[in-house]
Amino acid sequence: MMNFFYISLTALSFSWFLTAKPNMIVIMCDDLGYADVGFNGCKDIPTPNIDSIAENGVRCSNGYVAYPVCGPSRAGFITGRYPQRFGFERNPQYKPNDPGMGLTRDEKTIPELIKPAGYHSGIIGKWHLGAHFPTSHPMKRGFDEFYGHLGGGHSYLPEKLTIQRSQDAKNESDSYRTWLLKNYQSVPPRKYLTDDFSDEAVAFIERNRDWSFFLFVSYNAPYTPLEATNKYLKRFPEIKDAKRKTYAAMVSAVDDGVGRMLSELKKFNLEENTIIAFLSDNGGPSGKNASNNEPLRGNKGDVWEGGFRVPFAIQWKGKLPKGSVYKNPVSSLDLAGTIVALAGVAIPEEKPLDGVNLIPYLNGKNKSKPHETIYLRQFDRNRYAVRNGNEKIVILWKGGSPSLYDLSNDIAEENDLAKERPDRVREIDELRKKWNRQLREPTFLGLIHSPGWPKRRRK
Repeated sequence: MMNFFYISLTALSFSWFLTAKPNMIVIMCDDLGYADVGFNGCKDIPTPNIDSIAENGVRCSNGYVAYPVCGPSRAGFITGRYPQRFGFERNPQYKPNDPGMGLTRDEKTIPELIKPAGYHSGIIGKWHLGAHFPTSHPMKRGFDEFYGHLGGGHSYLPEKLTIQRSQDAKNESDSYRTWLLKNYQSVPPRKYLTDDFSDEAVAFIERNRDWSFFLFVSYNAPYTPLEATNKYLKRFPEIKDAKRKTYAAMVSAVDDGVGRMLSELKKFNLEENTIIAFLSDNGGPSGKNASNNEPLRGNKGDVWEGGFRVPFAIQWKGKLPKGSVYKNPVSSLDLAGTIVALAGVAIPEEKPLDGVNLIPYLNGKNKSKPHETIYLRQFDRNRYAVRNGNEKIVILWKGGSPSLYDLSNDIAEENDLAKERPDRVREIDELRKKWNRQLREPTFLGLIHSPGWPKRRRK
């Protein structure tokens, strides 16, 4: 009897150890506009489940990503480091036979960093960090589970997925038509893609509820192609613009999925042990998918705020103030900084994270700013943006004079103050030059360099 009691107590203690560290779920949309969620003022697309993350947690009104296009932004998020530090400054081409086309092996991902602390990690949806199976597949980069696609986008309708193996896709266009991957195995399409990813996210939570986990729900919605089922389209009879209507339907599908994940966490009493973050990977490309970045200037791909300032909310029930707004700049890089710090793992000194643990800032215990400066460089376009405090310089071409904007009262970047505040321009530009000396040039050719890409872009 005593032996049985001892074994039971030991098992209970081990189970407690496994669940003592918080879970983290990062829900990332693709090309979602800044103003296309309710917590940022959207009126024509209801997003009650997404909004509940802000209502039950913190809305970060100055949330940034590391880059204004998908691949580099995600490379920054998954490593917690500016992607320009390791040469990931372009959207990779879809090349299953090229081990150099994607995230370098010299950088560690969030799953690789937290694995020593006992975390089980999964990714569902879009990868876009390399399509080379032997080295770039998510399960070669620390993830324990994968359900999704390797490329930068995908068709949403099952009947369009006609290429069985991901390795057989020869280019970006082909990659949109592959079957999905369940770990390493190609599996036939099941249903509308966003619903499929939501199903898998709910199943992941149920499977892994008894130990600490990290889950990256990487929706490719509402990225093009604009495709939605009638179930979601009929929710928006009042939207007359066909592009905006389909976009709204795609966002609504994501919101349904978010609601199902939140319900699953509540079902298993995991809300108080799970950090949930919601954001977009970059700003919306309004001309392509009818997204809305107002009142920000610019779109996806820009160094203006509309390019890399995104909807951003974090919930951790019982640990973060409910319904609060945090106004200091935060970054997608901080999501890695947060979970790594809470997991209690060491970071190599030679490659420190650019992200920080946000929790002390969001709960008010640390009154300083997570970041005095937010940086952006676009190598191929010779463009820069640097925000220091509330002031931001923008350089639009090599050798060009910086413009200066005060974001505290000019969020739309309409009034150039460079001539009125030359000292601040020089001060921020010196920060840019110092940061730029730490960076390297891109290590692979991007999607824009692939055959036929300029021709497609002109259409």
